[in-house]
Amino acid sequence: MLQLIANGIVVGSIIALVAIGLSMTFKILNFVNFSHGDFVTFGAYLAFLFNVTAGLDLPLAILASVVITATVSVGLDKVVWRPMRDKGAGRVTLMIISIGLALALRNTIVFFWSGDTRNYDLPIRQGYEVLGITITQTQIIVVVTSVVLMIAIHYLLQRTKMGKAMRALSDNMSLARISGIDVDKVIIYTWIVGMSLASVGGILFGMITTIRPNMGWHLILPTFAAVILGGVGNPYGAMLGGMVIGLSQEISTHFFPSEYKLAVGFFIMILILLLRPRGIFGGTKT
Repeated sequence: MLQLIANGIVVGSIIALVAIGLSMTFKILNFVNFSHGDFVTFGAYLAFLFNVTAGLDLPLAILASVVITATVSVGLDKVVWRPMRDKGAGRVTLMIISIGLALALRNTIVFFWSGDTRNYDLPIRQGYEVLGITITQTQIIVVVTSVVLMIAIHYLLQRTKMGKAMRALSDNMSLARISGIDVDKVIIYTWIVGMSLASVGGILFGMITTIRPNMGWHLILPTFAAVILGGVGNPYGAMLGGMVIGLSQEISTHFFPSEYKLAVGFFIMILILLLRPRGIFGGTKT
């Protein structure tokens, strides 16, 4: 059981990281971005390209992946999302476009890398035995990286001018625009932050599993559960929701076959929403 809890913390930290970005883009841009999961995959494959194909050290490969993923997301905002916002497109229209974008991105990945699984060029790292729990250095790196990035997001939202502008925009876009906030600039930074977190989340997930074209799809389902559980649009709720979903999924394998762990995560979400319909911390009504 202790081993499963440790595994749950590792997986939960990745889900939480991806959920923060999804929650931020939903709250500010006001639509459910189904392509978020495929940007998780995109970031993981870019890191593979730089790490294995180009031979860069993994930290440099991660940096390059994050920069390119963020740049692509900003480009898509200028080409796709901003024109649709200017035309007054509704949530359903934007959601359908995001599904189409997700499918296009996934098939592009399959075209260039095929459907085979891939692995990063990681050195063989020893595991540590603590209280009967085996913890690998890779798992420690994953958790530490996730925690550091979560602290950075907290600092961004609470201590910086851009973070305060993001919070103002998430509360009321029209009022923020009247107040003199550069809405388009804030939206660009939201894409940069959200998709950078998605890229890092995909890379970390690939480090503890394998890289495959549908990895983002398998990760986006528990990510949605984490966002809803914590409170839609609440980044802190997304952090807690990610940990709850990750832990519940891994612990459930002690009682049920592993094929059921995704269903267990959603069952926990439904159970909590029956008590708190807007999530643990409260959030936007969907």
